[in-house]
Amino acid sequence: MADRDRPVLEWEGVALTYAGPPPVVALQPTDLVIEAGAYVAITGPSGSGKSTLLNILGLLDRPTAGTYRLGGDAVPSLSDGELASLRARWFGFIFQRFHLVPTLSAVENVGLGLMYGGVARRDRRPLAMDALQRVGLDARSQHRPSALSGGEQQRVAIARAIARDQAFVLADEPTGSLDSRTAGTILDLLDDLAADGRGIVCVTHSAEVAARASTRIDVLDGVVTTRQVA
Repeated sequence: MADRDRPVLEWEGVALTYAGPPPVVALQPTDLVIEAGAYVAITGPSGSGKSTLLNILGLLDRPTAGTYRLGGDAVPSLSDGELASLRARWFGFIFQRFHLVPTLSAVENVGLGLMYGGVARRDRRPLAMDALQRVGLDARSQHRPSALSGGEQQRVAIARAIARDQAFVLADEPTGSLDSRTAGTILDLLDDLAADGRGIVCVTHSAEVAARASTRIDVLDGVVTTRQVA
């Protein structure tokens, strides 16, 4: 676990350019500091570079310039396998589409994420059940996704993201396909995670999500502007 008492994610001049011809600048050189426990909303119009920013943060895409530090250590040019290991140790991911395996129960879906994170078999089910209890779904642990509502499926996805207690949770439009009541429940869960010391970084078009964040990162044409809002 990262030290949550100091900034743990830092960028210096991080940028991404796709080779041409012609070259396409997806992210302009960006300096960024996100502390564990921060609640950050990434906003901007479609195609502005929000998902690119989130993917680089989560080590899904490699920047073409700049320095990226986690916990004070620079992330070097690692192999794909090494990056996957680092990603599993630092980040939990919440996707708008849930990405649950339809043939597995809720607890098995959460346990599958733990397996990919390298957790020993004997520890997976207890950790998965703890995470489901945290999101209020322990009573539905044996249900497959087809027997769960959209909001319940999203809560399973959140349980999968938080089961290993990583320092950061990265969310891509986590309420985009939910009704307003269910979305409010999901946002309350994210608030609780931030209060518990997780760093929450959320790509969103929702004014309500952005209003809950303490930091706004606005992206337009690959240019990043950061401001404190609370």
